[in-house]
Amino acid sequence: MVAEKISSEDHPQVYEEERVESNTGKTGQDGGRFNKLISEAFKGKADLDTIHTDIGFELYQQSLQYDQEELAKSVDKVRWKLDLMVLPMMMTTYMLSFLDKQTLNYSNAFGLQADTNMTGDDYTWVASALYLAGCRAYPSNLALQRFPIGKFVGYMLFVWGTLCMLQAAVFDFSGFFAIRFFLGAMEACVSPAWLLLSSTLWTREEQPLRTSFWLSSNGISSIIGALLSYGLGHVDNLAVPNWKLIYLVVGAITIAWGIVLVLFMPDGPHNAKMLTEYERIVAVWRIRRNKTGIQHPEFLVYQVKEALTDVKTYLCLLMGLCYGALNGGVTNFLSALIKGFGFSGLEASLLQTPSGGIQFVTGIVFGYISTIHNFLGITIIISCLPGMAGLLGILLTPLKHRYALVGCASLQTIVGSPIVLTWTLPALNVAGHTKRSTVMGLYFICYCAGNIAGPHLFLPSEAPRYTSALRGLLGIYAGGILVQIAYLLLCFWDNKRRDRQAQPTDEAEAAREGFEDVTDKENRGFRYHL
Repeated sequence: MVAEKISSEDHPQVYEEERVESNTGKTGQDGGRFNKLISEAFKGKADLDTIHTDIGFELYQQSLQYDQEELAKSVDKVRWKLDLMVLPMMMTTYMLSFLDKQTLNYSNAFGLQADTNMTGDDYTWVASALYLAGCRAYPSNLALQRFPIGKFVGYMLFVWGTLCMLQAAVFDFSGFFAIRFFLGAMEACVSPAWLLLSSTLWTREEQPLRTSFWLSSNGISSIIGALLSYGLGHVDNLAVPNWKLIYLVVGAITIAWGIVLVLFMPDGPHNAKMLTEYERIVAVWRIRRNKTGIQHPEFLVYQVKEALTDVKTYLCLLMGLCYGALNGGVTNFLSALIKGFGFSGLEASLLQTPSGGIQFVTGIVFGYISTIHNFLGITIIISCLPGMAGLLGILLTPLKHRYALVGCASLQTIVGSPIVLTWTLPALNVAGHTKRSTVMGLYFICYCAGNIAGPHLFLPSEAPRYTSALRGLLGIYAGGILVQIAYLLLCFWDNKRRDRQAQPTDEAEAAREGFEDVTDKENRGFRYHL
């Protein structure tokens, strides 16, 4: 579809509101904005050579030369292309990332600890090793600010697929700990990468549901992993133990998928191969109201300082700790819990299949509910309740009711819903590329720290019910809910204050500021997503 070019005579109002001039020739109303940028450049807040260097700004400028109504007619077609082509690639990648992590859980049902002479809390430390490398989350976010996102993740798949296969070559605790540590370092990029990519391909209203889709693929991963480990567990007369075969098969699949990503995964709407040149312009135009731009390579120190002095940053970090601890406990001890109810290793693997389906369906459902206007924070709180109910069920149900206990354990996988919806908060509510990278990097460091702490709540002496761990997880759920309420109220009050102090401005100016790499505090047209 070819859009009709517009002129000031044909559409004087649209042309005047959407007019964007070059950096060296700003006049009229934009002159004040440009003078402000010049002033900030001499203060260290901006650089005249990098003003409007967001990789999507050129396409945004081109979009202003087209009939806005014609662009709007193409929005649905572009969104459907992204949903049907890019989203499945994101889901598959995240599914493999989770499957690689879960291989430890599945191999534990087939004699891993006995073959590697793990004793005491050795297995707990191996489970935590994946997240000890969480300190790499911040460097990963800075790298994602500068390098092509899709290709960066694609090459990382080669590395972590190889590391996954190398787990079959170790024979003791120290070897497993080292491999899992480096595996975690490589996989630290995928979650922030997909959050950043989601923020460039979909609008703020669309992001929570799309993010829920790719994170809910963990549920599909649980189903595939359970069936795969169940099938591989029945293979006899192997030269290697069954638990090693799990690592070899999953690692090989991961490496093969890395080739697909390098060839086809876009780095943003500006180079999506599945879109025509005009559709790329539409893709950038449709996300202009996010007011966050696409990708700006410059590192701005003042935005780091702003992130570290923003109260909302620390509330996000507390949420990262809470949900990290919940995730670390559930993902690494679900097999152990189910085996403790009186099932064999093979049965424990098979019984985890329904929990994967529960996780996938509830993730999509809660993601859809979060798209209701100003309902994101409330959805996060509601999605915590099934997990809390399941913990209480495990604590109070007698061990003779084995299948009821399995049902309660399966409810723990719903923790993926509040996790992913909380992940979207920095992407939705933090503007300024350096500030957003800083908040997201610190968030994932705290999330990894929580994942380290979570497994240590499960004391071997308390098997099979792990009473202290279950009570601790209940308390963590409650703490996460309280922090979310505080964050929600702070964003609500800030939006109200901005509404009261608002000065006349047009949507085009606020959109341009998003491409000028200003922060959410600087852009007075920015409103926090509740």
